[in-house]
Amino acid sequence: MQPPVQLLQSALGDLFAEANATGCLTLADRYGLMAAILDESLSEEERRCVDRLLRAVCRGRIKIVDELSMIH
Repeated sequence: MQPPVQLLQSALGDLFAEANATGCLTLADRYGLMAAILDESLSEEERRCVDRLLRAVCRGRIKIVDELSMIH
């Protein structure tokens, strides 16, 4: 049995801001998104935030990178 994946408070807002600032979605960001999607207690605003991120990726405004973090 795998432990439940849980999203940290305010992590989704931070993830959204960072992805928009860098134009990249890192491996750690994708794990955060996975946790958000699996969290059944997300508010409607948080769900819209996830939708906006995924739409930005589909439109090419945010690139998916294989790096763990964009911090150098």
